[in-house]
Amino acid sequence: MTIALEPVGGPIRFAEARPRALSLAHEMAAGGAEVLAVRDVLGRFTLLVDDRTQPLPPPLENLEAEYGPRLAQALGPYASERPLLRASGLFSADVLLDSARAVPDPQRPTGRVRILDNTVVGEEWAQVSTPAPEADGSRTHRTALYGFKGGVGRSTATAVLARHLADQGHIVLVVDLDLESPGVGTLVAAGADLPPHGVIDYLVESAVSNADGLDHVIRSGYTPQGGRGELWVAPARGCGTPGVPYAYVDKLSRAYAGVPGADFADRLEQAVRACEDVVARESESGRRPDVVLLDSRAGIHDIAAVAISRLCDLALLFGTDNEQSWQGYGDLFAAWLSSGQAPAVREKLRMVASMVPDSPEGAYLQSFRDHAWECFAQLYDDVPAGVDEFVSDAFSPSLEDEAAPHHPVPILFEPGLVGLDLVTSPGWQGRAFVQAAYREFLPTATLLITADPQTSEGPR
Repeated sequence: MTIALEPVGGPIRFAEARPRALSLAHEMAAGGAEVLAVRDVLGRFTLLVDDRTQPLPPPLENLEAEYGPRLAQALGPYASERPLLRASGLFSADVLLDSARAVPDPQRPTGRVRILDNTVVGEEWAQVSTPAPEADGSRTHRTALYGFKGGVGRSTATAVLARHLADQGHIVLVVDLDLESPGVGTLVAAGADLPPHGVIDYLVESAVSNADGLDHVIRSGYTPQGGRGELWVAPARGCGTPGVPYAYVDKLSRAYAGVPGADFADRLEQAVRACEDVVARESESGRRPDVVLLDSRAGIHDIAAVAISRLCDLALLFGTDNEQSWQGYGDLFAAWLSSGQAPAVREKLRMVASMVPDSPEGAYLQSFRDHAWECFAQLYDDVPAGVDEFVSDAFSPSLEDEAAPHHPVPILFEPGLVGLDLVTSPGWQGRAFVQAAYREFLPTATLLITADPQTSEGPR
């Protein structure tokens, strides 16, 4: 068997290794093999051929002799020391071949090739799941508020939305997950004293099984309109214990550590659930929060990955209409696409156009929508020619679809918000310019949250 490879005009770089490895994997699969492409933390590939239950088909009898050298040549420095292995020659092949993290090649999802990607950081972007219901079948709706770039008004929007939902009669919990730049905790607390501990403490203490009894959630000093709602907050940073240094930076440097049986993603999920448990115990109604708002840190970071991919039912993606935003979101969407997780995550996304300037006939929002649609197109399904998109099961929203993930929910730019100290400005949420800025965002976001079929009971 001859494997033809395109000549290389220079060193083989990281981005070139994956398609080359998968091309060879699919050639072996065409001969009847089941192949797992394993990429290590440095980006190097090993192709593991599954021969656990039966011999390989005749075309692959000389597997090592024909594919091994060619694989090493094709991948260069991105070939592992043993780039081709048979499962029968490994003591623990089942650990790899039966791993839940091994996903079909997204380019050929019905083929015989799967991918197992090992990373130092960023792995959680590819681990998409849905929050589990409570023992009684009820659900707390979790919404992540995320921006690829900082400075887009995400935390302020979180505080405004939290108060609005509490005014509607919901029990709302805000969890500050922006550990590197905490702030929404104080904003939502509205004058109430912060608890001694914060989310950072739960992450550190849970790593050594010492998180029980932490005081890390408080009820906000804000009194919701109507008297039925409640507003709670779990700050990233607590106020500390008198006489004991808080050592926030020391804690932050250890918060992301992975330990056996308590990796970072699991501890973050446990931290959010622990915050919800506090509200359930201390709420006047004795109920769990109806809505949890997760103020996620910006950038392609593991906190955002866990918040969006594992913790939330809805992810509001903040952005402005510029090249940096679309390039960043494009890279993120490409990661979901390459990991095969795009179908699982795309329908819970919704773009938020933040700081929208006044423009003739809504030109800015139209431009934002067009660029968002171009960016989201890689997550949408292709509808074959001649197939009615309204009849097809494909997820392929049109440019004009106002319910589609790419259709922006606007927050208007208001000069009065610039430099406004929301912590020390009483009644700021009732000011005319604040209400004008969030006029469309609040009802739309509320509808997206409360209309979800998995939302729990709602206000009483």
